[in-house]
Amino acid sequence: MAAVFEITAFLDYVRGRTNSFLDTIAKNEKAQEILGWRPAPGRAHIAWQLMHIAATDDRHVHVRMTGGQPQNEDYVRRFAGGSTPDEAIPTVDEIRTYLTKQREELKQHLLNLPADMLDKKPNEQAPWAYREWVMLLTWHEAHHQGQAHAVLNLWKSAHGEK
Repeated sequence: MAAVFEITAFLDYVRGRTNSFLDTIAKNEKAQEILGWRPAPGRAHIAWQLMHIAATDDRHVHVRMTGGQPQNEDYVRRFAGGSTPDEAIPTVDEIRTYLTKQREELKQHLLNLPADMLDKKPNEQAPWAYREWVMLLTWHEAHHQGQAHAVLNLWKSAHGEK
């Protein structure tokens, strides 16, 4: 069980960094504009990057790990891998709620696993064992949070902010 707590600590750490980034945006009076700004035509906005992180948790825990359906099929359709960013920009609160709910769902699933499952796949179709899966999800979050951060810096540059 200690190993599960250790790997969920990594999930908590990266989510803390993502939430801190979202807090930075929320403090700006132009938060909604920032969330929907695109660095170039057809490129993903910050809201898509952050919702993509949550939709990935949703799809991975509810579909790929457990064989069920996503908790929020609309969000998975709009923000999971393979989706195209649309113009319906979620608010800071919607983003925070989805990020929080899906990370808690993932952690609860992991915490309920027998200790000997960490180095096993959850099912025959699963691409990874749980431990490797958590490593991938932490890398994935850092990757997309970094993209969102780059877009924020581009928005600041384009709008004369520091």
